[in-house]
Amino acid sequence: MAARRQERIEPSFERPEEVRADEFSISPDDRAVPSAANDARRKSKKSKPAAKPSRASSKSSASRRSGRGSGASGGGNGGGSGRRRRRRSFLGHIFRLGFAGALWGGLAVAAVIGYFAIKLPQEAWAIPDRPPNVKIVSVSGELMANRGLTGGKEVSLDEMSPYIPQAVIAIEDRRFFDHWGVDPIGITRAFIENWQAGATVQGGSTLTQQLAKNVFLNPDQTIQRKIQEAILSLWLEQKFTKNQILEMYLNRVYFGSGATGVEAAARRYFNKSASEVSLAEAALLAGLLKAPSRLSPARDPEAAKERAEVVLAAMHDQNLIDAQEYADAAAQKATKAKSYWTGAEHYAADLVMRDIKSLVGEVKEDVVVETTIDLSLEKLGEKVVRQTVDGAKQNVSQGALVALDGTGAIRALVGGRDYAQSQFNRAVDAKRQPGSTFKPFVYATAIEHGWRPESVIEDGPVRIGKWTPQNYDNKYRGPVMIADALRQSLNTVAARLIDDVGTDAVIETAHRMGIESELVNNPSIALGTSEVSLLELTGAFAPFANGGYRATPHLVNRITTEDGRVLWERGAEVPPKIVSEDVVGMMNAMLKRVVSAGTGRRAAIDGWEAAGKTGTTQDFKDAWFVGYTADLVAGVWLGNDNGAKMRRVTGGSLPAEAWHDFMAAAHEDTPVIPLPGNYRVGDPEAPLVAEGADGEYYYDSELPTEDGQYYSPAREENPQGRVIYRRPPPGAVLEGRVPPPRETDRSLFERIFGG
Repeated sequence: MAARRQERIEPSFERPEEVRADEFSISPDDRAVPSAANDARRKSKKSKPAAKPSRASSKSSASRRSGRGSGASGGGNGGGSGRRRRRRSFLGHIFRLGFAGALWGGLAVAAVIGYFAIKLPQEAWAIPDRPPNVKIVSVSGELMANRGLTGGKEVSLDEMSPYIPQAVIAIEDRRFFDHWGVDPIGITRAFIENWQAGATVQGGSTLTQQLAKNVFLNPDQTIQRKIQEAILSLWLEQKFTKNQILEMYLNRVYFGSGATGVEAAARRYFNKSASEVSLAEAALLAGLLKAPSRLSPARDPEAAKERAEVVLAAMHDQNLIDAQEYADAAAQKATKAKSYWTGAEHYAADLVMRDIKSLVGEVKEDVVVETTIDLSLEKLGEKVVRQTVDGAKQNVSQGALVALDGTGAIRALVGGRDYAQSQFNRAVDAKRQPGSTFKPFVYATAIEHGWRPESVIEDGPVRIGKWTPQNYDNKYRGPVMIADALRQSLNTVAARLIDDVGTDAVIETAHRMGIESELVNNPSIALGTSEVSLLELTGAFAPFANGGYRATPHLVNRITTEDGRVLWERGAEVPPKIVSEDVVGMMNAMLKRVVSAGTGRRAAIDGWEAAGKTGTTQDFKDAWFVGYTADLVAGVWLGNDNGAKMRRVTGGSLPAEAWHDFMAAAHEDTPVIPLPGNYRVGDPEAPLVAEGADGEYYYDSELPTEDGQYYSPAREENPQGRVIYRRPPPGAVLEGRVPPPRETDRSLFERIFGG
């Protein structure tokens, strides 16, 4: 009998509790984060050797994997759950990879940013002070120039034309008020524009980035610089308001031609302040930012105009201006700006910048320099020099003019024909032989040694060592008064006088009166062979005009900060008296005769007592006239920078005429003041009333000479009843009889110019 077949018992995965087939349940071992109990259970299982599975269990497992056998329906649900688990596992894996990548990428970016941030200089985290501006004004407060690294002072948004920030934002950063320092939208737009154009036609940098670059960084196109620029832009946006950033940008950006900031640019290109800039001018300034040097209206006005029209179109597209404003501004013609600052006042501004450090030390903030310049006289002097040079037909290419008052304050300083073409200051820095304009120092020394205007001296051949000077016309006049010798600028007499008093004495007098240049110690200095500047020579004539006081030329009265704090101020001390009243009176009497009846007749001013001296160097390389009234001292020089000869230009011709034109205009509506001293050449009992065109003397009465004889052959009555003496006047110190000059003895030069 066969054994009873044992009934097969299938394995069950259910807990003792009844589990519904449609419920999903996992054991503790299936949890992603096992519990502590589950951990203990796992450890217990690991401690026992694993039992070899029975065939039945293996078959059951295979059946479970294949979805067959009992619980087929449940096996199907288990397969769907597995697929879902696998999809979730795959998505979770992708998520984990993405999260990890983002995390590590963020850390890498942070590391890069941190690295480049650390490499920034420490000063990059503080806005550096803008380079200080030096505002230079005239004696009445009119602006002459702005100097410094920027070329103009800093101005607030309220102090500039509203068109300026509008134009700059429209063309450079239209989303300025919407981004946070770096503009991804702007960068994307610029990338697309450049890609479509096949070239760089638009930049993606914001105004904040440009400010960061200008203030903190160099212009190198490197990844490091761009990253640092972005870092600093974010910092700037957090630290400052948009208006503050815009104001800093407009005051620090370069506009070409040496102008940094809108105030400097407005002065440079339009000769006006930033507050007065028009719409068309603002568009031009904004257009310069793309390429300041290439688009400068001083270099290419047409290119500047075309770029300005692009800016105007951008402003119109963004509804910042209407159609009529756009049309009016676009219709304006291109105008070429000066290639450099223009105006003679810039010669004075250069001189201020040369001396300011010695007055206040290093300039660390904006300052205002109050000068002695009278801007109306400055413009007048510039006009006279330019007209004289341009109108000359005798190979004259340059000129200079200086005017001072009796204290030495410089009222006008013209260093050349055109500052825009040449910034070399010929009034201050050029040293030339002064010729006969040096002779007054010889005569003043002689008077201090006992000579008088009426003293008679021989005009004849003279030899001092190996030196044998001659007169300009190579003729001699015999015995003459030294007053006449100065009036006719006789070289032999000046040589005899310096030989009598000594060169040391003449050099001492010249230095005492204001000549600072080194003078060669030899007799030829009597004829002006040692080089001097026009400024020092003119200043050395001032003691004759002010009564004998030292008049050191000076240009600066006071230096203050922008808020009025005084940094330096010129003292009010009375200068020393360096020439006696007697000497001043005699010199003025003689030098007046140079203007009224001598080589400087063309300088005479109607209604004013004027005195002065002409000077012409060998071969007509330099021509001078230095003269004065009681109100003003002025000097004029004409010549060529390369030392080329002029065609017979003497101090009594073009320089005297230029001096007259300047001084006559400068003295209009000015009360007439006589020169110091009342000395008259001749006997004090017979005061000189007037002088004729050819050097004749008019006296109130006839007086005998020392021997009691009248000069009857030389006297005749004029319509006013005056007696004309053509010989040395009564009271002259005679060294023998002086015959009256004959017409045939006079040179052609004397017949034309007198003497």
